[in-house]
Amino acid sequence: MNYNLNTADPMIMWIDLNSAFATAEQQAHHSLRGKPIGVTNRLSKECCVIAASYEAKALGIKVGCRRTEAMALCPNFIMLESDPPKYHTVYEKLLSIMKDYSPNVKMKSIDEGIIDFSGSQPLRKGRSLQDIGQEIKQRVRNEIGDYTRVNIGIAPNRFLAKTAAGLHKPDGLDTIDHQNLVDVYKSLKLEDLNGIAEGYGSRLRAHNIFTPLQFLRADKDLLSKRVFKSINGLHWYNRLRGFEADDYQTQLGMVGRQWVVKKPTSDDRYLRSCLHFLAETTAMKLRYRNVEARGVCVWLSFNNGEFFTDKKMYKTTCYTNQDIWLRVSRLFNNRPEHLIVRTMGLYLYKLSPSTRNQQSLFREVQNADFLTKAVDEINDYYGTFTIYSAETLEGTRNVKQKIPFGGTEYFNLLLKRA
Repeated sequence: MNYNLNTADPMIMWIDLNSAFATAEQQAHHSLRGKPIGVTNRLSKECCVIAASYEAKALGIKVGCRRTEAMALCPNFIMLESDPPKYHTVYEKLLSIMKDYSPNVKMKSIDEGIIDFSGSQPLRKGRSLQDIGQEIKQRVRNEIGDYTRVNIGIAPNRFLAKTAAGLHKPDGLDTIDHQNLVDVYKSLKLEDLNGIAEGYGSRLRAHNIFTPLQFLRADKDLLSKRVFKSINGLHWYNRLRGFEADDYQTQLGMVGRQWVVKKPTSDDRYLRSCLHFLAETTAMKLRYRNVEARGVCVWLSFNNGEFFTDKKMYKTTCYTNQDIWLRVSRLFNNRPEHLIVRTMGLYLYKLSPSTRNQQSLFREVQNADFLTKAVDEINDYYGTFTIYSAETLEGTRNVKQKIPFGGTEYFNLLLKRA
């Protein structure tokens, strides 16, 4: 059967750091090697695993598993609290290695990245991508640590490169192209395909598509008009055949932060300081992305199971710490003050490109902009929160930095200010 596959040479390399946070801990502490361990953002009885070692995964301990569940599966399971500076170092070293091979590098998350070798023949010096992949593996062992392994996938598009990187974990190196693509699909289940979880899997099965190979055989009209009922069906048609459908910039919809209260309480001073700290770090993220926000939302959850959410859309945008906190605090004042807060958070939305480079006619606006830039520059040079609002002091002591998943923009900001 003619599947109309992309016959171009594979030029996309997907690099996946194996069980990144858990491996970083095992790399740093020899006593943890070979043992089932997990990493969580904050240790507690019912905390969740955000990263598990391969030894833990082999026992059924997966991401999202609660500590008590993990201990039931393995009494010797070790849970560690995350150590962001350690992961900063690993991320920086991996990114540095990748940039040696092509200027077109994109980190998809803090433990996964893409190298696009298109047009990079001079840098390759006649070597195959498989040879370069083996060299990267060796450099990871030499420059990051001998216990660190990466999976590498090579393919003509991002989807197949990620698929290839997952074929032989840990420490695999595989290529998918038009010559072996059909055989690879025959070896996989539908939910093995990146992006096909239970929801999409149910849609496909409802139209008698039960395997990746049947998915490949489906025509454009079936996928776009009946299965996905959108242009997404056409994207899947191209993606499965090795044509690029995922090289795009997603639009930023909101920025925010949340926090599980260390000691649930209704104490106004304590909560206000911590929320103020969250507001200032969110403002920092906003300015780093060079956008401003009109919408503000504050939300809380309480020990009795109830929730509070309040939001407001303003006519004017905000970007300074002072303006954002003023808007956040007004919403926070509307909460039921007698209830004990368990988690809290905020987000800014209705974003637009920043106008900070335009000179304002109003002196108070100029002064606020000058102060914001001065504080940012000082913190850039001397480290995060060298200067901060006095009211956030309690927050700086209690709100720990969490490890961001997904996009790496905030992670890059933390590295820039480290």
